Amino acid sequence: MTSQRTYPETAAGSFPVPPVTFTDREDRSITVRAFESEDLPALVEMYDGFDPADRAQGIPPIGEDRIRNWLDHLLEEGSKNVVAVSDEAVVGHATLVEDDDDGYELAIFVHQDFQGAGIGTRLLRTLLGYGQSEGVEKVWLTVERWNRPAVKLYEKVGFETTEAESFELEMAIRLSPE
Repeated sequence: MTSQRTYPETAAGSFPVPPVTFTDREDRSITVRAFESEDLPALVEMYDGFDPADRAQGIPPIGEDRIRNWLDHLLEEGSKNVVAVSDEAVVGHATLVEDDDDGYELAIFVHQDFQGAGIGTRLLRTLLGYGQSEGVEKVWLTVERWNRPAVKLYEKVGFETTEAESFELEMAIRLSPE
């Protein structure tokens, strides 16, 4: 099956591979690293504490059981996941989920207490570097067109709008093979 999505012809540059440690704009030490199974309780806790006002497109779901069921899909074999950790708490999560074609859908979440401190940019760049190191070449996402901070973030790291027909934008990036 050939992909019906369009991707940029030119590949983006290289991205950092996990682990990446940095100090955010609030002077907190943050480590972005590949997800490990022992991170699951802290990841569920982060999503359980997620402000419903910060949900986009109905995700993350509300309630521990629904969160765990949703994460089962995001964490399945073939997906690429990274977490941002501060003081042993998961404060951000980004995932690449393999689609039915030859691409990966991207989703990224930063807990509201950690937004606006530069974590999302590092989390996104590190996820793309992790995907690149694992052979991922095509990545796409959808974002609500009025979510300007997210759209600007995606454009800053190299995503291009490929579909703008609805209230959501579809954006894509091509990664260069490592």
